[in-house]
Amino acid sequence: MIQEPGYKICSVEDIPQILEVYKQSYREHYTYLWTDNGENYMNSSFTVEKITSEMNEAQSRFYLIYDQESPAGILKINNNKAVDGKKDSDALEIERLYFLKEAAGKGLGKSALKMVLDLAAVENKKTIWLKAMKCADAVKFYEKQDFGVTAEMDLSYPFIKDEFKRMVVMQRPVS
Repeated sequence: MIQEPGYKICSVEDIPQILEVYKQSYREHYTYLWTDNGENYMNSSFTVEKITSEMNEAQSRFYLIYDQESPAGILKINNNKAVDGKKDSDALEIERLYFLKEAAGKGLGKSALKMVLDLAAVENKKTIWLKAMKCADAVKFYEKQDFGVTAEMDLSYPFIKDEFKRMVVMQRPVS
């Protein structure tokens, strides 16, 4: 029987743990995308200052996801954010959902999406959306969870390999 993960809404005191999970997960899953193994991206995106700034955005929430007693992943959601970046009181964005490699195959991703769907339903949202690397296994996972691709775009980060610049926007109704 799969045990449901635990969720902790994060505060600034949790930033060291968030950064640890982000960096380990990113190194385990995404370094192949970059000519510099993702160092530039991680050094600019996974900092105390950056996470503090994101936490200070009123519509953003971070969750540590626990498998048993151990942190296994991070979820960041943005409330009232539309696909086009404008305000949309009917939409919720999953900006980041990262898991450590050791958490794979335990059903934690499905459970996290169910938690987000339940939260969205309670908050009367109509749509959940996210962006994913087109080349990543995550796209297939999200498709199995009833997300559909609605748009594609290219990333313009320095050091990203040309063959991996493509991202997809995916969304699904909350119903």
